[in-house]
Amino acid sequence: MSSSIDSMLRSATGVTPGAHRLAHVLALITLPSGLWRIALVAGLPVVNTTIVLPFSERVQIVGLSVFAELLALLSLGLVQRWGEVVPGWLPLVGGRPIHRIAATVPAALGAAALTGIWTFAVVNVLRGTTSGALDFYFPTVVQKVVLLVCYVPLLAWGPLLAVLTVAYFRRRTA
Repeated sequence: MSSSIDSMLRSATGVTPGAHRLAHVLALITLPSGLWRIALVAGLPVVNTTIVLPFSERVQIVGLSVFAELLALLSLGLVQRWGEVVPGWLPLVGGRPIHRIAATVPAALGAAALTGIWTFAVVNVLRGTTSGALDFYFPTVVQKVVLLVCYVPLLAWGPLLAVLTVAYFRRRTA
C-alpha cells in the first residue's frame, strides 16, 4: 500500500517543474489567513480586544480555515497522479482514469469564484465601504498590517489556480 500511495503523490507524467512548484504554492497560499483565524479563535490580539466570539462562531472560523486549506490542497491534484487516475484503494472506481473535464471544470469555476470573491473584497475596502468597520475591528496599525500580510496572498489564489488549470488541461489534452 505504501508504494501505491507514493506513486499517487508523485508528479504526473509531463508536469513541468514550474507547474509542480505552482501547485505547492497554491496548497500553502491559504495558510497565513488560516493561521490568522486560528489566532483569532485562540484569543490573540489580532482584532479589537473587546470583541468576544461565541463558541459557535469559533467553531465556524476553525471550520472555514480547515475547509479553505483542503480546497487549496486540491490544487496538488492538477500535477499529481491522483488528479489523473482515481486512487486504487477507492472501491468500485479505483484505478479508473479521471476525464480531464471532470477536473478542469471545477478548477476553472473555483478559479473564477476565488478571483471574483477577492476582487469584490478589495474593491469594497478601496472604496471605503468597510473603513468604519476596519477601524473598529482593527484599531491598531499593527493589527491592520498583520491582517494584510495574512490575507493579501489570497488575491493570487484565483488567478494562479487559473494558470495551473490551463496547464493541466493542455497537458492532459496533448
